[in-house]
Amino acid sequence: MQGERQAEDKSLRVDPKQLWGKPLGEVLRALFGVLPEHIEQVLQTQEEKGGRIGELLVAAKRITSVQLAKAISVQMDLPYLESINVDEIPDDMLRQVPISFAKQNRVLPLGFTASGNLQLACFDALDMATHDELRLLFGRELDLGVAAPEVITSAINRAYDRAIRQAESAVAELEETESTDLKGALEEEIVDLLDVEGDDEAPIIRLVNSLMSQAVKDRASDIHVEPFERELMVRFRIDGILYEIIKPPKRFQNSIISRVKIMAGLNIAEKRLPQDGRIRLKVAGRDFDVRVSSVPTGYGERIVMRLLERSNIMQDLPSLGFSPRNLKAIEQLIHASHGIFLVSGPTGSGKTSTLYACLSQINKPELNILTIEDPVEYQLNGVGQVQVNSKIDLTFASGLRSFLRQDPDVIMVGEIRDRETAEIATQASLTGHLVFSTVHTNDAPGAVTRLVDMQVEPFLVASSLMAVLAQRLVRTICSTCKESYVPTREELSELGLNPKEIKQLWRGKGCDLCQHKGYLGRMGIFELMLVDENIRQLILQNADSNTIKTKAREQGMVTLREDGAEKVRQGMTTIEEVTRVTREDAVAIETP
Repeated sequence: MQGERQAEDKSLRVDPKQLWGKPLGEVLRALFGVLPEHIEQVLQTQEEKGGRIGELLVAAKRITSVQLAKAISVQMDLPYLESINVDEIPDDMLRQVPISFAKQNRVLPLGFTASGNLQLACFDALDMATHDELRLLFGRELDLGVAAPEVITSAINRAYDRAIRQAESAVAELEETESTDLKGALEEEIVDLLDVEGDDEAPIIRLVNSLMSQAVKDRASDIHVEPFERELMVRFRIDGILYEIIKPPKRFQNSIISRVKIMAGLNIAEKRLPQDGRIRLKVAGRDFDVRVSSVPTGYGERIVMRLLERSNIMQDLPSLGFSPRNLKAIEQLIHASHGIFLVSGPTGSGKTSTLYACLSQINKPELNILTIEDPVEYQLNGVGQVQVNSKIDLTFASGLRSFLRQDPDVIMVGEIRDRETAEIATQASLTGHLVFSTVHTNDAPGAVTRLVDMQVEPFLVASSLMAVLAQRLVRTICSTCKESYVPTREELSELGLNPKEIKQLWRGKGCDLCQHKGYLGRMGIFELMLVDENIRQLILQNADSNTIKTKAREQGMVTLREDGAEKVRQGMTTIEEVTRVTREDAVAIETP
């Protein structure tokens, strides 16, 4: 990353005119300092497998797609489009170009120039076949501008999908319906919602559908429908942060909530008790399970919908963000013959993703792997997966007990939350099984005391526990709008960084791709405590978590905050993000 930033600085000292028409490899060397040996490597790959040099360099992570787009614009002497304003694109122009054609060919018509030419945003400036089709379609010559593929894709989604606009228009339509029968029916009679269920133009249905569609496109993990005294608010949780999306009129609160409950198969007449349900949702060919939770509040029912993609692609261990030391230790742990490996952290901190990355690494035909979860979030071929069902008394404990009669080698338990589950997991590990599970604690040493608090005997914990991994998720800086800045001493002191060593850090200034937030995506920060002989002695002595943590740090354990500080130093995230998710760690460090 640092090489890339230095390369971008270097590009400012190169006259683009000198690079017009030069080979792309030469342009990339001049602009971004791509090493000759890296270009030689991709040329070899090109000979063996085909492909284009630029995209092969992106795939090999030698450059970013943004840098490639900049290089193409310089090579072809074309404007570089850092962002695209979709509000100025005429609707009739979009209707002429199918969205599938635009996405497949990474092109987007922007409008007509003063000279009458079609202004076109593209990534591949040499895609003559696509350009000829557009010339024939519009009967105009093209004025090309080059943009990164992610910028074009984001613009296509915003231009073609009017989901939020549909939601706002549905709200506006509802507000305008002051004296019609529809308004009275929506507010008073739930049955009328069922009557218009098949009518795709019904405002309430369009509003709810468009919110779900927009949540998927915004990468939201949760949708919150929250009633207050005088207003109703809809918020999305994106990369762990809640953002207000829309405020429908308060008088339509019951209609909106009833629509969601109908979709989730909940009892719409029951408003006094919490309810849970599920919605099967398909958006743009992607299949989602939506877990719906309804709870009564003083101002009406509150709905939270958790979006889980059924075809969720699992990450492998190296891509999760482990330091080389932690990665090596975990790869050794997951190949052990028996013992317990715990992952701790609050809800939504990526614990299940980490455990599945571990399972996928060891998943082989010769191993019998079983999991019990609530719910099953990933599909893993060759693994027996069971979902908790409290209605038929299928709990973590009962499922785990049954697993022991299934001749397993590896068992994953979604969560250890009671004494019975903890004891069975401990006994399973002592009888030759490798057990993975999660527990809700603030840090790794706290998991030990949590098990003891569940009345598991300290000698059983000491004998069975191999390691505890605590983790949090921090937002990563958007690579498109990333910029360097000089931090203050106060900022650096937040994470204990040395001002003499740190001359600059990085942040996102905000762009269309990250919705002007400066962050795009998340990564993990980790604290791995290995249970060696010294830690076992402390567990047997029933020591508190602070004592265990002190000993673990003496033996080289890196805390969550320290791991986060290293990722800040590497330009992956910001001081504010690490501080936000590791406040408990800061208090622990400051306490003598």
